[in-house]
Amino acid sequence: MLNEKQSVNEKKTASPRTRGKVRLEVYGEEMVEKVVKLSGNSGRVYLPPDWVGSRVKIIRLD
Repeated sequence: MLNEKQSVNEKKTASPRTRGKVRLEVYGEEMVEKVVKLSGNSGRVYLPPDWVGSRVKIIRLD
């Protein structure tokens, strides 16, 4: 029984994710648009120092 549940869960997570454009509406205080720069094995975006400690949301545009 346990193996059956595992195979069902694997089938659900193994399906390919389709990526399309979505519309997002966000309300906030300020916005900056930057290009992500390579930093080792990941990417990095520098933000203004007065934003330190603030909650931010990152949205990939392209």
